[in-house]
Amino acid sequence: MQYSTGMSKAPATAASAPAKSRQKTASAPQAVLFDAYGTLFDVYSVALLAEQLFPKHGQALSVLWRDKQIEYTRLVTTSNHGAHYRPFWELTRAALVFAIKKLVPHADFTRADAGFGAQVEQLMNQYRCLSAFPENRDVLRSLKDQGVPTAILSNGDAAMLTLALKSSGLHALVDHVISVDPVRRYKTAPEAYALGEQTLGLSAARMLFVSSNAWDALGATWFGYQTLWVNRYQQPFEELGTQPSRTGASLRTVLDFFPH
Repeated sequence: MQYSTGMSKAPATAASAPAKSRQKTASAPQAVLFDAYGTLFDVYSVALLAEQLFPKHGQALSVLWRDKQIEYTRLVTTSNHGAHYRPFWELTRAALVFAIKKLVPHADFTRADAGFGAQVEQLMNQYRCLSAFPENRDVLRSLKDQGVPTAILSNGDAAMLTLALKSSGLHALVDHVISVDPVRRYKTAPEAYALGEQTLGLSAARMLFVSSNAWDALGATWFGYQTLWVNRYQQPFEELGTQPSRTGASLRTVLDFFPH
């Protein structure tokens, strides 16, 4: 497994071409890029611990935590040309603190005896080792057996991704781990999606990008990737006039792109 710094060279025409000029192809993709959080790792698996720590608020807290986390990535990417960028781990912690303050009555982080610092640390430690979806191993194993190069392209920073992969036992099944951290731009910024081309040495049109986040699948489609939206929760897709290449209910749909 290799980790990308985001600085390797790519075919110049592939990485720099505007999305409108990218040529899509119906041929089978030559590599697969996976989003990590929400796609390989269940970001809502923290709800059980959250419920233990904050009774009657666990599920709502896990949802607001995730929503605020993504909101923060967009805020720091688009404001002042990225001058306020902070690593994903820091944004994740900030989003958690916000969610607790909003949902938990009398959450006072200014009091030494409030105790919420300990709960934050417990939940952040849980986030380091999120549960992986059960079909992941079989899908990644099948791709490796077929010789299909695989990569993670994630907002997460390298340390987060390394621990998540090792704790889930998936680290040996992924060829490349690509964090957006070196370019200091979160998805859906084109600089983030271009890291896939730079690392794999293939144009976006020759690769499959897989995400369970509709906004991410849309952004990758606009960039020029073949895309699979993993719609685990039976949600509508984004209403912006573009559809992913394919939609499936689980990660197993990836294998439909590689019939054998």
